[in-house]
Amino acid sequence: MHAPCPGPRLSRRDMIQVGAASYFGLGLPQVLAAKESRKQHESSADALIVVFLNGGPSHLDMWDPKPDAPAEVRGEFKPIRTSVPGVFFGEHLPKFAKQMHRCTVIRSAHHSVNNAHAAAVYCALTGHDRGEIGGGARPDDYPCVGSVMGLKRPPRAAVPPHVLLPFITKEGAGGPPQPGFFGGWLGKTHDPLVILRNPNDANFALPELTLGPDIDPVRFDARRALEAQLGAGRRRTTDELDGVRAKAFDLLSAPAMREAVRIDREPSKLRDAYGRNIYGQSVLLARRLVEAGTRVACVSWAPDANATWDTHGNNFKKLKGELLPQLDSAVSALLDDLAARGMLERTLVAVVGDFGRTPKVNGNGAGRDHWNFCYSLVLAGGGVKGGYVHGASDKIGAKPGRNPVTPADVIATVYECLGVPHDLELHDRLARPFALCPWGTPIHDVLV
Repeated sequence: MHAPCPGPRLSRRDMIQVGAASYFGLGLPQVLAAKESRKQHESSADALIVVFLNGGPSHLDMWDPKPDAPAEVRGEFKPIRTSVPGVFFGEHLPKFAKQMHRCTVIRSAHHSVNNAHAAAVYCALTGHDRGEIGGGARPDDYPCVGSVMGLKRPPRAAVPPHVLLPFITKEGAGGPPQPGFFGGWLGKTHDPLVILRNPNDANFALPELTLGPDIDPVRFDARRALEAQLGAGRRRTTDELDGVRAKAFDLLSAPAMREAVRIDREPSKLRDAYGRNIYGQSVLLARRLVEAGTRVACVSWAPDANATWDTHGNNFKKLKGELLPQLDSAVSALLDDLAARGMLERTLVAVVGDFGRTPKVNGNGAGRDHWNFCYSLVLAGGGVKGGYVHGASDKIGAKPGRNPVTPADVIATVYECLGVPHDLELHDRLARPFALCPWGTPIHDVLV
């Protein structure tokens, strides 16, 4: 059981405001509510797209090359210039490199989890570092950003606030779902809508969003009214189930959502640019969902933690032949697409994994192993600086050499962009208070 976190901290300025407000008959609760409201309106982003490289991408071969390091560290790839002078990427991200002027690269992230993917994923997506405590998602987990956004900034359109696709990533093949993607102690009504079909399939569709052939709109409305009458007499213990039913009814009656998943309406040239594979088309679908009003769309790039970016063996072969070309196309097309639609300024894009890979190449077919002590991630749009590198690693990419940051700091920065205080107090289903991510500090240097 989590210990209750302290409530919101009051600054000297807050106390002065309380004193002044009390003269006009306003109490502390009203002042704090007004303060929270102001913070929520000071957002630089209305939506978030997370491209989560599940398994741990190699920072040394992607965003933080070390050409002057020994051969067993620098690896097989050469550095290439980006659109920002003096900033280099690995050679198999040529399209991504041309987007650097729109991006912030953080090269000094680190945390404490080196073995358990589950705990590292949870840390990266919620900011809560629980050490090497692995295992699947639990009901007492802290909620992910999408769940919080659904609560504090619900969509204006009839679309789900938070969507996860194309997998519920398992901790290992056949293992439990990883934590960090769900509503946790906020309850199942705050879990994401999960899309488990391949958007690259020619017949991709979500038939569950349409009414059955024997149910017309009049009959559907009658069923919904009957359900409401039956639900009125239920005990409080069924509230969560009723909430799930209500969400299902809303989706079935939401033309905006049905239209959003019609990825076949996109021009073939644009779909080609994203990449005709499950991940490229999932990123494109994430853009369509955000455009329809969804607040957070998360693409988890693996069916299980060991399937894609967990390159203990054949790191260079797998990156060069599969992973980097797909990522290169998907993210560069996304940034171009968002910019062309006038959406990039209000959409935050985060490309991040659970940790990095070892500086020294191993003997397992030239692989790299888990490395939590230093890794990189990329942010773009939504109030983040373009053409900026925050922090630095040491000469071999082993430890932060300047401005180290933690996942809690990154999550606090994401909340800052989305207009939600990172130390906001929320309550679980038993009305116990918890602060979202109080030990994180927004990285103001990366913000516009």
